[in-house]
Amino acid sequence: MRIIYFGLGWVMVALGVIGLVMPLMPGAVFLIVAAACFARSSPRFEAWLLDHPTLGKPLRDWRSAGAIPRPAKIMACAGMAFGFVVFCYSFAPSLPLALGVAAGFLACAAYVVSRPAVARQDAPI
Repeated sequence: MRIIYFGLGWVMVALGVIGLVMPLMPGAVFLIVAAACFARSSPRFEAWLLDHPTLGKPLRDWRSAGAIPRPAKIMACAGMAFGFVVFCYSFAPSLPLALGVAAGFLACAAYVVSRPAVARQDAPI
């Protein structure tokens, strides 16, 4: 089972890195899953991911407090709103489908907004 978690961890790292540079793809979610996979398969790679200079702090904040930085919350909600507009414009869905998708996005946005925010370390006090 460890080899499956290990392989899945690396797939999630790859998707997470792609998601960090591609709009509308949530990179952080994949990196959180990657850290969880490495926790079950390779303490060395889990430590590498958690100690990474760029990716580590948000992962540690999520793990310790379920926290999402305020700029990430804003980007996530803006991305969901943009995605909904693109969906409605591209597919012209029926009203029930549009309302269902909107309800899904609103539920996800409510979850993101409800998470505690963590102040950035480099922010002025």
